Amino acid sequence: MDSTFTKGRQGEDIACRFLQNKGYRIIQRNYVYRKHEVDIIAQDKNEIVFVEVKQRGTDFFGQPYKAVDLKKQKSIVLVANYYIQKYNIDLEARFDIVSITDDSSLNIEHIQNAFTPSL
Repeated sequence: MDSTFTKGRQGEDIACRFLQNKGYRIIQRNYVYRKHEVDIIAQDKNEIVFVEVKQRGTDFFGQPYKAVDLKKQKSIVLVANYYIQKYNIDLEARFDIVSITDDSSLNIEHIQNAFTPSL
């Protein structure tokens, strides 16, 4: 198995545990629509939350969350729109990022409402 895939899966596992400890209910992981993917779909109270997980071994090149550029945001929104329509979701949607660095110690940053869809 590819080490990048394994590392990504480990980061998603960490993010899921972190979110569950905050009271989130994990609905789906690695949800794919066409060639686009959302790492985690969760419910937080009365919101459906689409979560992108970014993990790096160090923040030498910047915080991991900064890698979620406009192109990636549009990709996540595309998947979210499809998911909401397919499953007839009647909740407010939110887009979060869980940013993880694990150089000398594990650092998890959860950014709620990290971005909003552009019209």
